[in-house]
Amino acid sequence: MTPKFLGQTAALPDSPEAAVLDYVPNPRPGRTYLVRFAAPEFTSLCPVTGQPDFAHLVIDYVPRDTIVESKSLKLFLGSFRNHAAFHEDCTVGIGERLFEEMKPVWLRIGGYWYPRGGIPIDVFWQSGAPPADLWLPDQGVASYRGRG
Repeated sequence: MTPKFLGQTAALPDSPEAAVLDYVPNPRPGRTYLVRFAAPEFTSLCPVTGQPDFAHLVIDYVPRDTIVESKSLKLFLGSFRNHAAFHEDCTVGIGERLFEEMKPVWLRIGGYWYPRGGIPIDVFWQSGAPPADLWLPDQGVASYRGRG
């Protein structure tokens, strides 16, 4: 498994479907440990108005045989900038794609979306129950409070 993007100049893919996620061998196979990616400036487009939507995404997973290469993940997440989809579709779709391709022991994603129409929408998905021996810290993103 040679990463396609690591150390190379790469443009954002035109769409999430066109994005290629790279995976590399797990450097600690057989160990139960948590990997966390935080994307505090995730953007996509509202499928109704075409206006930008913003979210803080937190992706946690327990690797099995591979780990996702971070540059390819960054490009994949960036490909949503011109992608029109509801918050639920973006959040769950990202989690499902990572889970289907990487086949980790366990994966969860929290999508903490900023208000649309005055209502913040938070979306959560996980592949199942986390391993019993996993240290699972809180995702650390406070509920939206506005100015108060």
